[in-house]
Amino acid sequence: MSADGVAGGGAAGDTFRSGRGVVPLPPVQLPAKLADLAVEYADGRREPAAPRDAATVVVLRPGTDGAPEVYLLRRQVSMAFAGGMCVFPGGGVDPRDYDHTVAWAGPSPAEWAARLGTAEDVARALVCAAVRETFEESGVLLAGTSADSVVADTTGDDWEADRVALESRELAMTDFLDRRGLVLRTDLLGIWSGWLTPVFEPKRYRTWFFVAQLPEGQVTRDVSSESSEVVWVGAAAAADAADAGELAMLPPTYLTCLEVGTHATPAEVVAASRDRTVVMFTPEVEPLGDGFTLSMPDRLRPLVAARRA
Repeated sequence: MSADGVAGGGAAGDTFRSGRGVVPLPPVQLPAKLADLAVEYADGRREPAAPRDAATVVVLRPGTDGAPEVYLLRRQVSMAFAGGMCVFPGGGVDPRDYDHTVAWAGPSPAEWAARLGTAEDVARALVCAAVRETFEESGVLLAGTSADSVVADTTGDDWEADRVALESRELAMTDFLDRRGLVLRTDLLGIWSGWLTPVFEPKRYRTWFFVAQLPEGQVTRDVSSESSEVVWVGAAAAADAADAGELAMLPPTYLTCLEVGTHATPAEVVAASRDRTVVMFTPEVEPLGDGFTLSMPDRLRPLVAARRA
């Protein structure tokens, strides 16, 4: 898809095909070897890898029918983690996201800590990382010159130079905001869920899923060096495409699209996020017929069961 197609939004329901790496979605039949490996971790015979904190943001806009569309990137097939998978903008926390306090609008770091289930400094860094990764991977910036404003256009050459510097880690997000006199608009973010990679994976992330509406006047751009394609697609349509084998997604991405797709509008999704607090969920091995699968949060089981029926 061209950059113009992304910036202009493309047609509602546009999708891109993965071409490879399609993952069976819940319930996933696990290979017997993987189930045996999980037992070794459960018995303490293996030590799981230490997870890295990460943030991902479900950027939303209304489709032609008002229903929520989500912004998806397909990761480069060569990427070590989730190569070829369709994902939301996001990534690991940069240690410099902790550097110093920045101008802040919305819930206080202490309030975010209570909702995210973390220490205050971790919550502040996670929110900073969520905004930074969204800007790095989509060109969307959840910040403004005051607590009630938001940047209207980030497509200029100066913005792009800063985005590239952030992506390469030549520039810290905290310094970027301070230098431009920007306020972090944390009130534009909501929290949706938390997922911790299973213990048997060699690379693990403790990921907080945020939601945010596309700010008025801003446009997404195909800018991330980690993605090969980007698209806006209806959340429900994304889940349908994944079920049809047209999109490759890890289960948390699929389940998020499925759940978000039950809401009528992006505003309704963000409103629903205001009452949420994160209980980090780690998928575990559980029986499935004569084999095994990965577990999912209990609140999502009826939704998946109805879909499979």
